[in-house]
Amino acid sequence: MTSEVVIDVQEKEISIALLEDKRLVEYQNEPRTVSYSVGNIYVAKVKKLMPGLNACFVDVGYERDAFLHYLDLGSQFHSFEKYLKQVQSDRRKLYPFAKATRLPDLKKDGSVQNTLKVGQEVLVQIVKEPISTKGPRLTGELSFAGRYLVLIPFSEKVSVSSKIKSGEERARLKQLINSIKPKNCGVIVRTVAEGKRVAELDVEMKILAQRWEDALTKVQKTQQRPQLIFEETGRAVALIRDLFNPTYENIYINDAEIHNEVKHYVQLIAPEKADIVKLYTGKVPIFDNFNVTKQIKSSFGKTVNYKHGAYLIIEHTEALHVVDVNSGNRSHSDSGQEANALDVNLGAADELARQLRLRDMGGIIVVDFIDMNLAEDRQLLYERMCKNMQKDRARHNILPLSKFGLMQITRQRVRPAMDVNVEETCPSCFGTGKIKSSILFTDQLERKISNLVNKIGIKTFYLYVHPYVAAYINQGFFSLCMKWKMRYGFGVHVLASQKLSFLQYEFYDDKKQFIDMKEEIETK
Repeated sequence: MTSEVVIDVQEKEISIALLEDKRLVEYQNEPRTVSYSVGNIYVAKVKKLMPGLNACFVDVGYERDAFLHYLDLGSQFHSFEKYLKQVQSDRRKLYPFAKATRLPDLKKDGSVQNTLKVGQEVLVQIVKEPISTKGPRLTGELSFAGRYLVLIPFSEKVSVSSKIKSGEERARLKQLINSIKPKNCGVIVRTVAEGKRVAELDVEMKILAQRWEDALTKVQKTQQRPQLIFEETGRAVALIRDLFNPTYENIYINDAEIHNEVKHYVQLIAPEKADIVKLYTGKVPIFDNFNVTKQIKSSFGKTVNYKHGAYLIIEHTEALHVVDVNSGNRSHSDSGQEANALDVNLGAADELARQLRLRDMGGIIVVDFIDMNLAEDRQLLYERMCKNMQKDRARHNILPLSKFGLMQITRQRVRPAMDVNVEETCPSCFGTGKIKSSILFTDQLERKISNLVNKIGIKTFYLYVHPYVAAYINQGFFSLCMKWKMRYGFGVHVLASQKLSFLQYEFYDDKKQFIDMKEEIETK
């Protein structure tokens, strides 16, 4: 199996696609301004106590207050509280963390009103992004995640991933980490650290310790509250950190700055794989070039087609996700209804496992498979689903089929499910149902080009249109595009973009900056 990552960096958003054997399996899209990502650490203020829930609401700067339960404060809450006051007491010199005092653990049966008060400042970390009407979910147990290690301040424990089975290797890693970890810090050793040398682990340990110190310096320097003191690395780098494995063949990025960030990170964690990070400089949009756009449009939406006419219906509700499996108009096999139902269900299990990763669906998922009479067929379907979900990084639990033929799945939810609107708004009629004569569309484009070149003075630009329109403009030796080049200069470039709908267009300058050429009537 070959794996490739394609990263599309736009002015307002970053999109990341993971391809396995050229097939899209994970997709993330995020505005570049988002600051409430999982892993971010804040000095925040307690806004409201909720004794009935044994929890409180905390102001982290988001439109809705974040939720913090008493049990999420962490066993070392009192230690963090005291150290925060010590850091804030002296603006000139940072109180060394190695000298910080570890206080007794927080009582598990305690109450929030006896521990916190309104207006109190607390150190918190986001564990769940805002979802729907809910604000972020917080924890008081801070952690700094790296490739091999996770650093936990005010903990003394060294834990090794349970996926490392060798007793000898676990003992080696524990002994090694105990010898290099900073004072007053605990460490979780991740699975990928298996077999790594002390030098590699020591480098990462120092990087994580420095992040914690930099966060404390921010606390010390300013009185502004709430305040972001540690921001998780960019989504592109964070995804690479969590997903990276030696099987990656290529990582393509269309932005020089993000390319340098990712390359620098890959050089740190796997110097021998640094060459797989490549800067994409093609004129065709990067997602179009790697057939990602087409896969996004076919994989999202309410109906998902798969194998021989069968399809899934995926509905999202507030409480859970519902999936219905339909055989569609596929021809029934000669071996009978039971065999046909099994075939459709096994195909649905393959596609559903991909869809859960692709859409990042979390919470409860209920799947209505086609009824099967044989117990061995139902067991086969359950085993197939379990096998398919092994590739999924998110924690999950799968139950066998119920008496009603329903399969229940729970999957870890840390961010809202990815929902891509694959329906296109008509760019010509804007819902009126009537458009200008389509044959005049190229004349309209020429007027825009003339205005751009002669009035605005931009000589080199790229005009992106729907592939059908691009084929018409570029057809023949003496094409319409060639006529425009002869008339307005050879800086005119007409390219196809699969993300655009019919009769939609976009202008970009030679630095890939968007040029707004739409008239007032087009933007209404």
